[in-house]
Amino acid sequence: MSALKIKKGDTVKVIAGKDKDKEGKVLAVNVQDHRVLVENVNMITKHAKPSAANQQGGIVNKEAYIDISNVMLLHKGKATRVGFKMDGDKKVRFAKATGEVID
Repeated sequence: MSALKIKKGDTVKVIAGKDKDKEGKVLAVNVQDHRVLVENVNMITKHAKPSAANQQGGIVNKEAYIDISNVMLLHKGKATRVGFKMDGDKKVRFAKATGEVID
């Protein structure tokens, strides 16, 4: 399995779907399903029963996973594709638009 180009903590822009052009921080990455959880994107309403953690219960708004192919990494405010290259003996991600190393 190849490494994913989006990681937790990255800032991404949605390029397809109902939330197109929204930006947010990646909260979680599901490697098996190739999906990401992005802050304030793909919001759903969930009906929650009262519990110890949520005494009131009721309707809760939360983020749902979105396919990783529908987001692009933001590097210096610009959406860019991501590539991998070897920097010495270390594999690093780089922005294809500028050629700069991301991390």
